[in-house]
Amino acid sequence: MLFSSLGLSPSLLKALANQNYTQPYPIQEQAIPAILNRQDVLGIAQTGSGKTASYVLPILMNLQGKITSKNRHVNVLVLVPTRELAMQVEEVFKTFGLGLPTSVKTLAVYGGVSINPQMMALQGVNVLVATPGRLLELVESNSVHLTTIDTLVLDEADKMLNLGFKEEVDHILALLPKRRQNLLFSATLSDDVNNINQIILHKPLIIKIEAEENNIDLITQTAYNVSEEKKGPLLRYIIKEKDLKQVLVFASSTYKADNIADKLRKNGIDAMAMHGKKSQQARTDALNKFKAGTLRVLVATDLISRGIDIKYLPCVINYELPRSPKDYIHRIGRTGRAESAGQAISFITPEDQHHFRVIQKKMGKWVTMIDAEGIKF
Repeated sequence: MLFSSLGLSPSLLKALANQNYTQPYPIQEQAIPAILNRQDVLGIAQTGSGKTASYVLPILMNLQGKITSKNRHVNVLVLVPTRELAMQVEEVFKTFGLGLPTSVKTLAVYGGVSINPQMMALQGVNVLVATPGRLLELVESNSVHLTTIDTLVLDEADKMLNLGFKEEVDHILALLPKRRQNLLFSATLSDDVNNINQIILHKPLIIKIEAEENNIDLITQTAYNVSEEKKGPLLRYIIKEKDLKQVLVFASSTYKADNIADKLRKNGIDAMAMHGKKSQQARTDALNKFKAGTLRVLVATDLISRGIDIKYLPCVINYELPRSPKDYIHRIGRTGRAESAGQAISFITPEDQHHFRVIQKKMGKWVTMIDAEGIKF
């Protein structure tokens, strides 16, 4: 199937061609025609499956000729759980919005930075991408009005509800007009997501895209049995011995992420940490350098990883295991994309053994284990 068969306008097809997009992902094949027809959609698909473009493209087309003339009254609201995802979605809207007959102004708003520049930037905004807390602050200060919202998108709904945004989301829903199009996208269909689906969606098209096994098959997985105190030396050894150039390292806490990055730098390996306690500027700088390939190692927490989307990321290292098997698959799924091979490495302490067996069982794959005691580093 080609994008040209989905009902998109010539200007959007040109924008897709300029970005070297040739064939739609499965979720895009189903979601784009439904959204163009103003149908509600519930899309369940893993991160990296093309969810963002599946709603951005038809929303941009539906906005042509229907943009409100009222200042600070936005047409489309996209709710997301993190600053990084807000910035990523904003960029997708801007990229595909170039060259449209009617220009569409998109703005991302989020906490952790001064609210005043965001208040000023809301002049003439058509598409607002927002984290729930900052959006409510802007509403309370009369900087934005939600009474003209024509389309609502909840992106990464599972994470948004898991992170405790339910009360804020409920408050926002109460401020919106009753008649609107609702689009809900999530990596998983949890009880919370299903409950909110039943509240806001009207006769939705339900799209479930199962994770493709060959995505994991493209990833070479290795695990090292190692004591806690030898994780640091092992990490430095692997990066240097394998001459790894672009490595995403996962840590379980902001303190640990900072500590890992600091030790790497002290040992001559260019590294930066990225987590929720860093300033927005520091996080943006670290991510941009990592994406550009000028930063060798990025150490991140799970929450921040939602904004890291790199097609050809060669290596992911689990310095510490995540709590759930789903998060493990999400982590290693950062590599092995776009039909390119990747490698995922995990450090397993004696205390992690049982948990890692559970992860492997849930994943349906057994990982090659290496005893770090036999390595000289």
